[in-house]
Amino acid sequence: MAIELRSDTFTKPTPGMLAAMMAAPVGDDVFGEDPSINQLEQRLATMFGMEAAIFCPTGTMTNQIAIKVHTQPGDEVICDELSHVYQYEGGGIAFNAGCSVRLLKGDRGRINAQQVEAAINPDDVHKPISRLVVLENTSNRGGGACYNFEEMLNIKEVCAAHNLAFHLDGARIWNAMVAQQETPEQYGAAFDSISVCLSKGLGTPVGSVLLGKADFIKKARRVRKVFGGGMRQAGYLAAAGLYALDHHIERLATDHHHANRIAQCLQTCSWVKAILPVDTNIVIFETQPDLTAAEIIKWLRQHNVHCLASGKYHIRMVFHLDLHEQEVDELESILPKFPYRIS
Repeated sequence: MAIELRSDTFTKPTPGMLAAMMAAPVGDDVFGEDPSINQLEQRLATMFGMEAAIFCPTGTMTNQIAIKVHTQPGDEVICDELSHVYQYEGGGIAFNAGCSVRLLKGDRGRINAQQVEAAINPDDVHKPISRLVVLENTSNRGGGACYNFEEMLNIKEVCAAHNLAFHLDGARIWNAMVAQQETPEQYGAAFDSISVCLSKGLGTPVGSVLLGKADFIKKARRVRKVFGGGMRQAGYLAAAGLYALDHHIERLATDHHHANRIAQCLQTCSWVKAILPVDTNIVIFETQPDLTAAEIIKWLRQHNVHCLASGKYHIRMVFHLDLHEQEVDELESILPKFPYRIS
């Protein structure tokens, strides 16, 4: 059995989740008649203290819908240069919303209020209108780094003062809340819209949910339809989300523990040059300059360990609910065996 570390999207539904999916009452969600979808949307909206929610197949779609609804073509979106909405959504900000992007160089994917304020364009016909700020928590390319909540509130104040919308890409928001001991209500009060993913740390097969005010979500439903995201008997997928909310949030602390164990192991490996701080379930480390990530990944695959390059000399490992103590023990025994001599 392979030790799968490429992403927490590789998880399989647990037996309990599968049973819940098979027992789900369903209907036609485009007509608003899927009871399981309606239950999931209402539950998450209530949990975060938001007015409404909409279920979508992917986090990319929820992010792209939010950007589209918040902006007009020709506007500008402010985000960190490592942001998923910029790096991994296929140029969707330009293609779907017709907006430009102001990229900021933050700290492991996290920007601050001063940077945001400095990036807001003046009222000048030569420049796009600054309209939206997007944060990502946790930061994927930042090694699962968590925002300080007070700094997010500082950014919110800047947005409010300049009439900018404020969106959170919460692909791994559950990891952040567990690690930082935060609550959904805190996030709901801070942001105009939030994308929460169910298919990463929570282990569902498909799905993300976009949260916001009722009129915002009404517009989002129209955009979802245009994007081809209207689904029919999707309640089987929503049932997986409902099950995950009941059973898979608190256990995220185990993934964080496993990530920290492996980070400590990597610190003893001579072929590792540096490791990003580990806040949650992602470990990103740099190889020695005479080794490429591809060389390490090839050797690890020969030992049944699958991980991902995040740069020529950087490797990412992501810990999740399908990795148990036994797999982590095995990984700890494999990593120090890489044949490397310090030149």
